[in-house]
Amino acid sequence: MSAVAEPVGASSMRLVRAWHALLAAVICAALVAQIALIVAGGTDANSGHVDGHVSLAARLVRLFSYFTIQSNLLVAAAAATFAIDPARDGTWWRVLRLDALLGIATTGLVFAIVLAPILHLQGLAAVVSDAFHVASPCMALLGWLLFGPRPRIGWQTVALSLLWPATWLAYTFIHGALTGWYPYPFLNAAAIGYSAALRNTAVVLAGAGVFVLVLRALDRWLPAPLLSMRRWREPAVKPMQQHDSEASLR
Repeated sequence: MSAVAEPVGASSMRLVRAWHALLAAVICAALVAQIALIVAGGTDANSGHVDGHVSLAARLVRLFSYFTIQSNLLVAAAAATFAIDPARDGTWWRVLRLDALLGIATTGLVFAIVLAPILHLQGLAAVVSDAFHVASPCMALLGWLLFGPRPRIGWQTVALSLLWPATWLAYTFIHGALTGWYPYPFLNAAAIGYSAALRNTAVVLAGAGVFVLVLRALDRWLPAPLLSMRRWREPAVKPMQQHDSEASLR
């Protein structure tokens, strides 16, 4: 049974909006700085490489091919909608939020375990990397734990959320086969072979699957502060309508 939080006031609404506005601003500032570095021929904070021999168009395509960048864009989109309307809801919005949480958690863990030991960044590139790989994951996950909204993760949402990572993986291997470039060394089939790359992919997917199950469990068990915010904003919702809405998530 999902816990029911106490109604909240305008000050809590302002906190939620400020938190998510700051998160979106951090990501946008980091992305602008990273694009500026690439245009100026500087370091890519995702790989630690300069890639001066590659055209600007190709470098930009590579930038937006990183799982890290796409995850941060999803987080920024979800955070921006929260900053505007903390009670935002809808089928595809729930998918966006779950993909953002799943993607940014995977980004943070893979970076900490696999990439951080081999990346040696300095200056602005190091700041950008910390924003993408540390600040954004911590703020996004902590924001979800503190503010919700919950419950929002049903099995339909879980199934639909698999579309983006599946598409990204297919694109990554097709793009890599055509260009010889892969965003991460553990997926570089040209260097380690397809069997090893697919094995590494399976490990990451298994970890992501476990994390989705953990998120869904927490989504059911933890208090739902923003669900209470919606009730606070829309006091006319009848108990029977509220019951039917929560039952549809089961």
